[in-house]
Amino acid sequence: MDLKSELLKSIWYAFTSLDVERCGKVSKSQLKVLSHNLYTVLNIPHDPVALEEHFQDDDDGPVSNHGYMPYLNKYILDKVKEGMFDKERFDDLCWMMTMKKNFNMMLQKLVVSERDCFKLFCLFNLLSEDSYPLVMITEEVEYLLKKISTAMSQEWDGKPLEDLISQDPTVQEEGMSVWTFLEHVSTGRLLRVVSAEAFSLALDEVFLEMYHNVLKRGYMWKKGHMRRNWTERWFVLRPSSIAYYVSEDLKDKRGEIQLDKSCVVEPVPDREGKRCLFCVKTHNKTYEMSASDQRQKVEWTQAIQTALRLQREGKTSLHQELKLKRRVQREHSNRERSRSARSSCSSRSSQSDDSNFQEMERMEREKQDLEIESIIQHARELEIRRREAEERERRKQKEVQMDLERQLKEAEMMRDSMQAEIQEKERKAEQQKKRIQELELTQQKLEAALNIEIQARLEEERARQELERLLEAEEETRRQFQILQEQEKILESFSSTREASNGTVEETTPSALYSASLELQNLQASRQRSHQHLEEMQERLRNASQHVRHWNVQLNRLMTPISPAERLESRLQSKNTCPKKEGALASNEFICKYKIRNEQNNRLREDETEKLQLQLDSTCLSEESGC
Repeated sequence: MDLKSELLKSIWYAFTSLDVERCGKVSKSQLKVLSHNLYTVLNIPHDPVALEEHFQDDDDGPVSNHGYMPYLNKYILDKVKEGMFDKERFDDLCWMMTMKKNFNMMLQKLVVSERDCFKLFCLFNLLSEDSYPLVMITEEVEYLLKKISTAMSQEWDGKPLEDLISQDPTVQEEGMSVWTFLEHVSTGRLLRVVSAEAFSLALDEVFLEMYHNVLKRGYMWKKGHMRRNWTERWFVLRPSSIAYYVSEDLKDKRGEIQLDKSCVVEPVPDREGKRCLFCVKTHNKTYEMSASDQRQKVEWTQAIQTALRLQREGKTSLHQELKLKRRVQREHSNRERSRSARSSCSSRSSQSDDSNFQEMERMEREKQDLEIESIIQHARELEIRRREAEERERRKQKEVQMDLERQLKEAEMMRDSMQAEIQEKERKAEQQKKRIQELELTQQKLEAALNIEIQARLEEERARQELERLLEAEEETRRQFQILQEQEKILESFSSTREASNGTVEETTPSALYSASLELQNLQASRQRSHQHLEEMQERLRNASQHVRHWNVQLNRLMTPISPAERLESRLQSKNTCPKKEGALASNEFICKYKIRNEQNNRLREDETEKLQLQLDSTCLSEESGC
């Protein structure tokens, strides 16, 4: 059955729902509204001019179904193409129009929901005969109810259907209308419904399989094309494509594999830690997939091969093909039955022959029932195994999820500990940075103090040299002064004989003594000032040395800080360690060398001071003796 015939079935229900007077005709204004809605739901561009011209008000009155068909074919059905509209939305529109008139759910005690009734309405149209008014024969009714029972994991009971046929023979002869079918199913007369939820889930599965042409669906692992990693996806197989989603709620679609005549499905050896592998090869890509077990792999490959066979045969629906096969088989059976009936009637006319024919028919029915029962049993076993496999897979996925959650918690704890460790290291690094800055500052101050001490020592050395020079000059002047004094005493002893010459000496000698005395006094004053300057330089040197010792202590304290917990250990382990081995700064060597040189200079300075003091004492004694 083509797309046009499928759409006409739903449109026929919408047209008859507008026939309020049941005369087979509908007013033009109502047909305008119906056509407008069909334009909208089928995604066809509106043609209001053609609509007004075809349904303009005239004296013809209402339009029959045959009068509406030309416009429907020309302006709507001929423009419809597969895939350009949502068929479920289209059927929902026709269902809402006809349900309000023919099926009032509020007046009946129903065990199924309104949405389930809509799905049954769609499945009825799929399996109904192609003649109008639309009916579904009892064989197709039995086929649909058996599929729903299998999906519910429930054994099919054909007694309610047989009772209905025995009560109403016209059902067997003429078939069952959709409203009769919905009434009997929704009230539980044709199918025993224990749980409305279980019935809804089973009907949804059958609806996806038959109405949406879903050949198979389920979870599998798929290998990526870019990162080449394995990811679990929910696959939905249809005759024309294989779509895969993140999960079974179908909200996040990740891709689609288009199937055509050139596609091939092949098994793949187990590798990369994956098993039950197979691949689908298209004209430009190869898709690798991994099923949960071997049975699922066989089912998937068979289902994909069925889809590829439908593509090669140019068919779009598996159940349409199965429906045609069942119809051909029924027609063949009817012909064989009528042929055997005619031959038996012509050859035998007795009662025994009739009984034999009935026995043959009974045996044939029993044989068919046994075959159907075996098929149903096999399908039930497959369904049970499928559910068990899905349950195992769910448990496995749950265990994997719990393991991943545990690993995630461990990773979070490790991350927190690492963050705490990083923060502690950053804090220590910051403290070390501050300590290094303090060390650098202290070293700079220590170097400045050392420079000041060196400058003070140099000035003190110059003052000492100046004092020595003054002492030597004073000593020389003092010797000359003593020589002049001795010469004066000698001249005084020759008073009488050398008066004339003494007069000349008396004129020159006192002036020489006086000048020598003044020079000696000046040298003594200069020596006193130099001595005071030397004391000042020594005081400055002592202050500079104190500053050096202070900053040296600060530098040593910063280089080897002692925490409260380490003081006892430092007292217990009091041993000399080399600064280089302990990681001290390079300036420590300079400080140690400078300390040694400083001590040597101090000793030399003390010796020179004692020597100068002795010289000063001797000079003072000589002055006192001279006076």
